[in-house]
Amino acid sequence: MSEPAAHPVIVLQTSDARIRAEVEGPIGRLIVANPARRNAVSLDMWKAIPGAIAALEAHPGVRVVVLRGDGDLAFVSGADISEFSTVRKDAASARAYEASNAEAFTAVRHVALPTIAMIRGFCLGGGMGLAVACDLRVAADDAVFGIPAARLGVGYPPDCMADVVAAIGPQRAKEMFYTARRMSATEALETGLLTAVHSVEALENEVIDLATAIAHNAPLTIRAAKAAIDAVIAGTLARDRDRLVALTDACFASADFAEGRTAFLEKREAEFHGA
Repeated sequence: MSEPAAHPVIVLQTSDARIRAEVEGPIGRLIVANPARRNAVSLDMWKAIPGAIAALEAHPGVRVVVLRGDGDLAFVSGADISEFSTVRKDAASARAYEASNAEAFTAVRHVALPTIAMIRGFCLGGGMGLAVACDLRVAADDAVFGIPAARLGVGYPPDCMADVVAAIGPQRAKEMFYTARRMSATEALETGLLTAVHSVEALENEVIDLATAIAHNAPLTIRAAKAAIDAVIAGTLARDRDRLVALTDACFASADFAEGRTAFLEKREAEFHGA
């Protein structure tokens, strides 16, 4: 079990109260808080996510971001279908809605900090989109996954489709979209969608332990690694090579590199500062 953090919780301002951004020491949290609707995401909530992510990334000392849902029933159960008759009533309004949707996924996908989706209960539709935009996904054994787009007649953002394919492969992705069936946490772990599955009781402590372990490592190294891995997945390694080499060079030019070497020789834990 993790020891309670000694850091105060700092609440950051967001444009919608149902998208909460909090900082506790080196751990930032983005919390989707609409429990009355199983954390379904409205248009205003989608629009609030990029700003919340930017605020967490800019906050001094934040090393990792955990994305989670509020309450016990759901991570995110998808988009708020109750408003589709107004915000997705025709092709033009649907395109505008999808643009806000895609911007939220992009903000999560491209934040320089490592991201962890902490998943309980329903992770459906847009919730899957948010989860697969994260670097790591850890779930409770009560989690349920699915993309019901084919049952609703809606399109799915292409960039988010790429995230699903990267997470589980093209054949699994096609089967998930074609059938619109739901997947258990056990099956999701087997497909590679998840990093780990824990009991409901252990989930939060396990995620805190994982986030803390990441936060203790060298931030510049993690930033360079994330950028390079994402470039490999996106097929842009050749195009982005100069930028990626610069990120690697920054590691070797940093005080953290000297600290890492010294700590290794002195057989102690390094204290990294991201510079």
